[in-house]
Amino acid sequence: MLAALWVSKTGLSAQDTMLTTISNNLANVSTTGFKRDRPEFEDLLYQVKRQPGGQSTQDTQLPSGLQLGTGVRVVGTQKIFTEGTLQTAEQPLDMAVNGRGFFQILMPDGNLGYTRDGSFHLDADGQIVTSNGFPLEPGIVLPDDVQNLTIGEDGTVSISVFGDPGIQQLGNLQTADFINPAGLQSIGNNLFLETAASGAPQTGNPGENGLGTVLQNTLENSNVSVVEELVNMITTQRAYEMNSKVISTADQMLQYISQNL
Repeated sequence: MLAALWVSKTGLSAQDTMLTTISNNLANVSTTGFKRDRPEFEDLLYQVKRQPGGQSTQDTQLPSGLQLGTGVRVVGTQKIFTEGTLQTAEQPLDMAVNGRGFFQILMPDGNLGYTRDGSFHLDADGQIVTSNGFPLEPGIVLPDDVQNLTIGEDGTVSISVFGDPGIQQLGNLQTADFINPAGLQSIGNNLFLETAASGAPQTGNPGENGLGTVLQNTLENSNVSVVEELVNMITTQRAYEMNSKVISTADQMLQYISQNL
């Protein structure tokens, strides 16, 4: 009964983590480019009282042993990088990656961050930046007299200016992909950082070598399914209640023993 108390305690802790993950997913249901998390669980060490396959006699073996589990724990959370729905936007600097890939962002410390959030803006110098003012990499700077901005599916950035009917090409956007995107480190602000688990970034022009194309006047919505998260929440709540019931039952059994023996 004491063992049951500790096993249920691990169950309560695991379901609490599960609920925290669900709440974060639901909180970011409207966050552009957000990728939902999924917690991963594993059972703890077993107390082996009788070894499976052990010799019961000289000529016979135990078909099954006696193994008592000690609970559960959370070993990690995994980002699910399925693509969110694409939404048409009015802002010409709104972009989305249709397929695999990330926009590259130059961080204040000189390192590169990666994002699926394509809601970009212009700073005072005409440079394309994120909502936090971090510049897009490679950098694109627009002149003051821009009339129209066009970003092609292959990342080509071209403009027309007032008084000139011609088209000027400013440069090319490049995107990056990873062998294991789930291994990226989330740092908030819709940004990810490269880690040893993600592998090195593979950069290139959008639409080439498996990279997705870039769509202008489009934003990628969060891939969180509200219905799925609500179902997971109900399941988590019931599992939490059942673990609490085990603790209550074990407590009643201990109370019975202490009062009657």
